[in-house]
Amino acid sequence: MKPSHELFKLIQSLTKSEKRFFKLTSSLQSGDKNYIKIFDYIERQDNYDEEELKEYFKNERFIAHLPSEKNHLYKLILKSLRMFYGEQSVNSQLQQEIKNVEILYQKALFGECHKIIKKSKKIAQEHEKFYYWFELISWEKKLLEESYESGDFEFDLDQLIAEEETVIAKLRNLAEYQVLYSKINYIFRSGGFSRNDDEKAVVDSIADYHLIKGKNTALSTRATSICYYIKGLCSATNRDYQDSFVFFKRVISILDENPKIKADLTKRYLSAQAHLIRCYIDIKDFDGAMDIIETLKHAQDEPGFQSVDMQVRLYAVSTGYHLILLNAQGKFWEALGYIGETEKNHAIYADKLTKEQRLIFAYHTAYAHFGCGAYKQAMKVLNELINDNETMLRQDIYSFARVLNMFIHYELDNQSLLTYHINSTKRILSKSDRNYVIESYLIESIQKLNRIQTKSERIEHFQNMKRDIETMMKDHREKVILEYFDLGLWIESKLNGTTMHELGSLIL
Repeated sequence: MKPSHELFKLIQSLTKSEKRFFKLTSSLQSGDKNYIKIFDYIERQDNYDEEELKEYFKNERFIAHLPSEKNHLYKLILKSLRMFYGEQSVNSQLQQEIKNVEILYQKALFGECHKIIKKSKKIAQEHEKFYYWFELISWEKKLLEESYESGDFEFDLDQLIAEEETVIAKLRNLAEYQVLYSKINYIFRSGGFSRNDDEKAVVDSIADYHLIKGKNTALSTRATSICYYIKGLCSATNRDYQDSFVFFKRVISILDENPKIKADLTKRYLSAQAHLIRCYIDIKDFDGAMDIIETLKHAQDEPGFQSVDMQVRLYAVSTGYHLILLNAQGKFWEALGYIGETEKNHAIYADKLTKEQRLIFAYHTAYAHFGCGAYKQAMKVLNELINDNETMLRQDIYSFARVLNMFIHYELDNQSLLTYHINSTKRILSKSDRNYVIESYLIESIQKLNRIQTKSERIEHFQNMKRDIETMMKDHREKVILEYFDLGLWIESKLNGTTMHELGSLIL
């Protein structure tokens, strides 16, 4: 059986403070601590090697039952982390207080239960933790029974029932928004944009849903923020960046005005900022995009952003969009320099990046090389991306990567390979449910270019392409390609006999 790497990953993810706390809590335990020996050895490993570990401890008795020792250590580390972070999140605080209420109730210390419930309900209300709020009300109803049995009737049952109904309504309201979000997020994560009429119809139906279209339909700050986020995502999925900008801007202002809730919704806050960057790039307000990127690069110490997950997301958004921004400006050499500058940090975060984040980095790295005329390096990066294809995730990136791949082979004058890739791209895109005319047009254009022998014919063909594409770009749905590849800049570079970077520098 293949050795499990879960323990290794957990140990390697620990910060110095977390390790110190684990060692401290372990020192309070009596008896042999074989798990500390295993912990120390795995901590020193760069890559997990169980055979090496077994060899090192071959004279120790515990090595005979290593799986159970590893499992014990894994649980102890998690227990230590629960203790370490027990007071740091609102969820943990409320969970502990509810457990305290249960313990005090079992000891018939009802007065103390009331005090904790009153304090905890205030926290749950301020942070809109409706599930915990509902559970605290359930405990309060239990205490009412005890009060009545003791002859104490000063508590208002009707008021408590009304409060419970309000909390349930807010829970249901938020849950309904979560379902709508899941639907629109599925479309965006799979294709990046609405790829066909059916998907557009789904997006339009979500945008027209009464909770999204109506006024004052959100019953809480959390629901209001997700309502505007859904509005923004619907607009972004249909590439309506004007409305998208307004909605995501509203999400950010709502969360900025409610810092306690913002600290718990940092992922939504960060995603809204990422969408705003896309809006700024679309209208070529590059300074506006850079302002957000710089803000995000210094957000790691803000409340809610200290977790490893959020640190990785901050890195992915700020670094990824900085690269995208440089490419969008035609600053391809600067983009390659930036990739080199961030190489050390990228190595730290690489194994924690999501598949989507790695796709974005890979595509725009390949595009930066292409813009500089480093076609072989671009092909190398792009091949790794294409060969690791997903059937669902971000098919927009995979599709345009194949289109870019054809351009690379054209630049390298790989005529036979280009023919193969043209046919392959045709076959793959014919199976996908996409309605982009620009993709079919580019395949045909590259196919014609591959057959042209004279310089004059090539120039004429590029001039025709320039005219045709200018016409197609009047359809905002076809302009989707400009998010991945500046066709106009490439065509002008071919007409001027230069690279995209050199031409882009002259334009800027």
